Amino acid sequence: MDIEKRPVGGEDYPRTFQEFDVWFGSEGACRDFLSKLRWSEGFCCPHCGSKGAAWNTGRGLLHCRSCQGQTSATAGTIFEGTRKPLRTWFLAMWFAVSQKHGVSALGLQRVLGLGSYQTAWSWLHKLRRAMVRPGRDRLSGEVEVDETYVGAPEEDVHGRQIEGKAIVVVAAERRGKAIGRVRLRQITDCSSKSLTPFVCDAVTPGSTVFTDGWLGYSDLKKKGYVHQILKIKTSGKKAHELLPRVHMAVSHLHRWLVGTHHGSIKKAHLDYYLDEFTFRFNRRNSRARGLLFYRLLQQAVVTDPTSYAVILGGKATDSHNM
Repeated sequence: MDIEKRPVGGEDYPRTFQEFDVWFGSEGACRDFLSKLRWSEGFCCPHCGSKGAAWNTGRGLLHCRSCQGQTSATAGTIFEGTRKPLRTWFLAMWFAVSQKHGVSALGLQRVLGLGSYQTAWSWLHKLRRAMVRPGRDRLSGEVEVDETYVGAPEEDVHGRQIEGKAIVVVAAERRGKAIGRVRLRQITDCSSKSLTPFVCDAVTPGSTVFTDGWLGYSDLKKKGYVHQILKIKTSGKKAHELLPRVHMAVSHLHRWLVGTHHGSIKKAHLDYYLDEFTFRFNRRNSRARGLLFYRLLQQAVVTDPTSYAVILGGKATDSHNM
């Protein structure tokens, strides 16, 4: 059967779990939807670049009529090489986005009946890699920036000093009295070399950036930002009063890490949990869970496959539990 040019529109997604169950009741239905999503303008052979000329084999592969090469809807995506049914993957994605605070690996293992905790854990990490959209818009307008620390309490450590904790810098948009979008990143220290690149990556130049008086933010004006320094000592106010939105975002982060994941996160993997938190927080007011599923699936088909060994290694070398 020829692959037709059938675009998947922005409204082409199930609204409820009942609809989801009807739409994706078979492996073939999941594979067909994935194919249409991946090649919305018509099939394009990854081997020779020819368009449209392909047919489905009995094994669910796409056979190019031009070069006789074969590929699949899952090749080059986070699903590549999976031995589990796509329907199980789709269920995992639905549960991941439909729960307000997400799902833990143990919870996912139980609800899907997966044979091992390791499988559930690695699946969630693959999905987290698909939660960040390349080229996403930077924050703009008025933005508050501050740091927080993730990890167990440390004795005789003050200010911005740390021993085993992780440092996370957070930026939050001001939207009147409310919080707009957020961005988060794990950094090695609170120096200007760590803080300035984060702001440049997360906030549009020309925006007004509010920080405390820490010298690590002293280069922001040179980078094209309107830098408003709010000094805690001279104001007579506490940090959470001067920068209420970023501190509220930090509070949500800590509750989410402890509540959903029980705080058992390694430094090497923390960045991916921050990506998930950002994905959820920036869509916290969305009532269309089906749309979140669709957006995650869109990203999943353009996210490179990652092996379990790479996931286990994370982004850092520190493997101490936090």
